[in-house]
Amino acid sequence: MTDAAPESPGDAETTRPPDDASPPARRRRWGRLYALGLLVIVFLALAPLLSALLAGLIANLAGCRLDEGSVHPCIIAGRDVGEPLYTMGVLGWLSLATLPAGGILLLAWAAIGLLHLGWRSLQAAHRPR
Repeated sequence: MTDAAPESPGDAETTRPPDDASPPARRRRWGRLYALGLLVIVFLALAPLLSALLAGLIANLAGCRLDEGSVHPCIIAGRDVGEPLYTMGVLGWLSLATLPAGGILLLAWAAIGLLHLGWRSLQAAHRPR
């Protein structure tokens, strides 16, 4: 086994990482980050409503009664799932708070994203070449 001579410390490839953060790559990375944030906000805003809709669907398919007044027995595959369905159904009331909050956060996050991306392109336009 032979030892290879170490590369010189002045070699540009060994002292610097590859430049994968070019302006278009950075823009795409920021765009993906903002899009992911928007998706998380939408999911969290809709989660209680989707939970209530899913509970209603499951109860209807199983032929069970579901309302926010009390827990009703619902036997599916030999197990009583009435209490989890009740919890999922009542969770729908939380959407009265999460939908408006999610809408406000969605608008704010979109504005922040557009301002940030606009600011970065403005900086790039005024950067000396």
